[in-house]
Amino acid sequence: MEAIDICADCGVRDRALCGSLSDAELATLNRLGRRRHVARDETIAWAGDDNIVCANLLSGVLKLSAAATDGREQTVGLLYPADFVGTPFAEQVDFTITALTDAELCVFPREPFERVLGDHAAMERLLLQRVLAALGEARGRMFSLARGSAGEKVAGFLLDMARRAATSGCRATPQGPLTFDLPLSRGETAAVLGLTIETASRQIRKLERDQIIALPGGRAVTILDMAALEARAQA
Repeated sequence: MEAIDICADCGVRDRALCGSLSDAELATLNRLGRRRHVARDETIAWAGDDNIVCANLLSGVLKLSAAATDGREQTVGLLYPADFVGTPFAEQVDFTITALTDAELCVFPREPFERVLGDHAAMERLLLQRVLAALGEARGRMFSLARGSAGEKVAGFLLDMARRAATSGCRATPQGPLTFDLPLSRGETAAVLGLTIETASRQIRKLERDQIIALPGGRAVTILDMAALEARAQA
């Protein structure tokens, strides 16, 4: 019962891969797992490292990045609470994984975790669904980078961030507008979108002037008009 009690205080159990397991099956999995706290800016794994662990992200935001041929870092994805971290059945780490905020993970050794996946078809199927969803998002991002205007790219990025933040209940008041902190700096956001920092900042200020968003301070963003933001992203 100890493993089940540990999972009882997990805020993402219903949304994580573990949500597909019964309590008895969960106890088996948790004999493999351990909690790990990581500090902001700490690198969890480097691209090219031996792939030895997988994890569920319990809290915080992680960044997936790759090194360009000129040595610059390119952010290729973000992970949020309930997302799965790592790649089962791969011998090496694909992307460098870095904590953008303080974070907590439930970590499993990769090879024993792969055996658990083999014994639990529902969890294996859910992982496959998430991998395919991530692939679809990546393809959509590539299309946006190739064809979208600067305004569409910035609006789409904020819309995606808002939707992810909404699952964490990040609102100024229960019935108020959605407010969240951007996990990336303006420079990092611009790099993800294939824009200069000046262009990205100009588009954000335009959304603020048009009262679609508000910028309360720091990295905080408040969505004042979600429908208008969606329209800008799809213009």
